[in-house]
Amino acid sequence: MLSAASPHWRPAYIGLGSNLQGPVAQLESAFDLLAAIPETRLIARSSLYRSAPFGGVEQPDFVNAAASMLTQLTARQLFAELKGIERRRGRDQGGVRWGPRVLDLDLLIYGAEHIDEPDLIVPHPGIADRNFVLLPLLDVAPGLVISDLGPISRIPINRHEPEISRIL
Repeated sequence: MLSAASPHWRPAYIGLGSNLQGPVAQLESAFDLLAAIPETRLIARSSLYRSAPFGGVEQPDFVNAAASMLTQLTARQLFAELKGIERRRGRDQGGVRWGPRVLDLDLLIYGAEHIDEPDLIVPHPGIADRNFVLLPLLDVAPGLVISDLGPISRIPINRHEPEISRIL
């Protein structure tokens, strides 16, 4: 694997979500924090979407988005940066699965790599099943081809499961 000092830039796509402590402000701040990651450039940010919670836990609606980035970091290094941002923003790492959260940052895609580790799976396994990931990702990368899934533009979107709408 290439080192962090490698001059090779790799595309990476990040899913963002929040439903606590001012979700819109949380995502706006998260975009700034993503742009500040060393050896990484924020290329594009999606619109913000409001979506019903996923997973059956009673909680407020989420605000979701996606970011397109270029990075010289390894996938593991980028993932560590994302988890660090979540912690600094007050994310409770021991929270309920699919429960409420101040900030959730998911490494959705890292170049063409496939990673299958206990705490990191890339491409993210929920991409094709989650409107709140697909619609923002389409905003930033409409021509994206996801290995094992094909062109993102051909993945079916059910706009009512969970209910989702663009807000900004």
